[in-house]
Amino acid sequence: MKNWMITIAMAALSVFAVGAHASDVQLDKAPIDLRDQASLQRGAQTFVNYCLSCHSAQFMRFNRMGEDLGISEEELRANMMFGTDKVGDTMTVAMPDKDSVVWFGSPPPDLSVIARARGADWLYTYMRTFYIDEKKPMGVNNLAFPDVGMPHVLWELQGLQKPVYRTTDDGYEVIESLELVKPGTMTPAEYDQASADLVNFLVYMGEPVQLKRQALGIKVLIFLAIFFVIAYLLKKEYWKDVH
Repeated sequence: MKNWMITIAMAALSVFAVGAHASDVQLDKAPIDLRDQASLQRGAQTFVNYCLSCHSAQFMRFNRMGEDLGISEEELRANMMFGTDKVGDTMTVAMPDKDSVVWFGSPPPDLSVIARARGADWLYTYMRTFYIDEKKPMGVNNLAFPDVGMPHVLWELQGLQKPVYRTTDDGYEVIESLELVKPGTMTPAEYDQASADLVNFLVYMGEPVQLKRQALGIKVLIFLAIFFVIAYLLKKEYWKDVH
């Protein structure tokens, strides 16, 4: 019995330690604007060019995306639909799970609702904090996701970063910042914007009707406020003789 209790306690402490380690990462604020259609279009293009080869988005259809983001069917077919010719298809990948397990250790997750699971700030930080780590199988690591199993697929755009360490008062070396050692095809500002566009698209994909839901919510609240006044006046009129 005691052994079981010790095992459970150690497991709980390990989970707490992981959570504490994750909370040490300072997340950058993602500049999300679902009304910026140009940003969403750029993010969608980045997604299909760099992410969709491994990660699926099985709850999003090409024609739904095109309709919401103002992308014509011709543009979809020419620039975004590389694995199918049917605009009504969902955004899936052809890579078999067994191959992805061999290459990456586990199947890459579906990204349909990743923004709702992880949060926009985490994704924005994650996309911008890959750094060189020769000890890892992919040659890179990540500040937001330590021991990440994914390669830095956008390294040609961002370039390569190395960690800059500092020694704490306790004598531990921690990463203080990341330094660009090999520039990419984009400037740091351009890459930040590309990351923001991609995360913006992922947020849209996690809840395509978010703007409509918010607009409807405001209308409902206004209706309830007006109805409350009417109901209150009706109540006073109905009960005036009783009181």
